[in-house]
Amino acid sequence: MGVSEKIAEIEFEMARTQKNKATEHHLGMLKAKLAKLQHQLLEQGSAKGPKGEGFDVARSGSATVALIGFPSVGKSSLLASITDAKSEAAAYEFTTLTTVPGIMRLNDSQIQVLDLPGIIENAADGKGRGRQVIAVSRTADLVLMMLDAQKATYQRERLTYEMWKMGIRLNEPPPDVTITKRKYGGFKFNSIVKQSVLTEDLARKIAHTYRLFHCEILVREDITVDQFIDALEGNRVYIPCLYVVNKADAISIAACEHFAALPDTVLTCVKWASNLDFLKQRIWEKLGLIRIYLKKKGEPIDPIDDLLILKNGSSVTEVCRKLHRDLADSIKSAKIWGTSVKHEAQRVGMGHIVEDGDVITLIK
Repeated sequence: MGVSEKIAEIEFEMARTQKNKATEHHLGMLKAKLAKLQHQLLEQGSAKGPKGEGFDVARSGSATVALIGFPSVGKSSLLASITDAKSEAAAYEFTTLTTVPGIMRLNDSQIQVLDLPGIIENAADGKGRGRQVIAVSRTADLVLMMLDAQKATYQRERLTYEMWKMGIRLNEPPPDVTITKRKYGGFKFNSIVKQSVLTEDLARKIAHTYRLFHCEILVREDITVDQFIDALEGNRVYIPCLYVVNKADAISIAACEHFAALPDTVLTCVKWASNLDFLKQRIWEKLGLIRIYLKKKGEPIDPIDDLLILKNGSSVTEVCRKLHRDLADSIKSAKIWGTSVKHEAQRVGMGHIVEDGDVITLIK
């Protein structure tokens, strides 16, 4: 029996098993076996996958956004509307056959947007070169999931599942679990909070499935079996996502209000360039970027040459490392003008957290 057949068999067993307290242990073991088989299938696909033109492109700009969706949802039109790229758009499916990059200029920064080929159902199983397409988004800073307003609910669920099978977790943090492998000492399980589902016995058996017989596991939050398996796999990526519901002119006002109220969702009509400025604003917020301006002593600020784009929560040390990885060793403090300090030209230490719009002078 091949890997695909084993996966189908386990999925069938899970589907026909009633979900209740008595079956949690059984379902947990099935999920562990399924995760291992899916990982094995992905490795086989990487080794034996079809050759030809790839989908990866060189990263550029301050951040990379992956535009993903089913065929004919408006991805190419959106790319042409918000970037300098001209991705072919037409009224038939599979217009885009390779990754088309574009640069979106936003808040004095350059954001790379990648228009990926449309994917189909069971893409994570290799159909339509779906694995290669989805794999590009693993390295992105943000996923823009483009949805047809008339099919948005189904498409969102299906695409999320396809990406989930590829080890991509959208809009969720990594589980707060530490796994320390040992050469001896057996299996040790500690949780600082009460677990709703994951028992020590179930955790041990799942760990043994991964041939982890000597390890210490510390869990700091109430997690699911899926999250525990993710921690054991160790190859999951956690990426923020915005859901772009396009073709809003094709649905009712009530449906528009429903989608507009959903978290991390932006309603658009690319055909009429509707709500695109708000979409750009949400992209900036979701990326969590800030602008920092460098000021040399006695010189005016150049808003282009002296601009740095950093992640929200960055310190003066990160500012130095953005300029050069060894610069922080020679900088002792900084002067800052902006919202992160109480008064202008305030002197701060290397651990000071900078904020959007701050002007900074580094002091040796």
